[in-house]
Amino acid sequence: MDKDRFAAILPLVVGGLVNRIIEESHVSEDEALDSLYNSKLYTALENEDTKVWTYSVSNLYKIYQVETETGSLVLPEY
Repeated sequence: MDKDRFAAILPLVVGGLVNRIIEESHVSEDEALDSLYNSKLYTALENEDTKVWTYSVSNLYKIYQVETETGSLVLPEY
């Protein structure tokens, strides 16, 4: 995928995930953004080569939950 398309898709994925974090964790948007931006998951999302950005918001939220509980990034194998 070219960099322009990836740059357009990433905010949509991140926005969906932030909304899910807010809904499930009952935190503010700023808290959700800070938590996500400081996560290993976000680092993986930023890297187009990992293809993590192709996961559904539901799957991304599950990965986020595991990371917040364990401190480890555990990606599913497809």
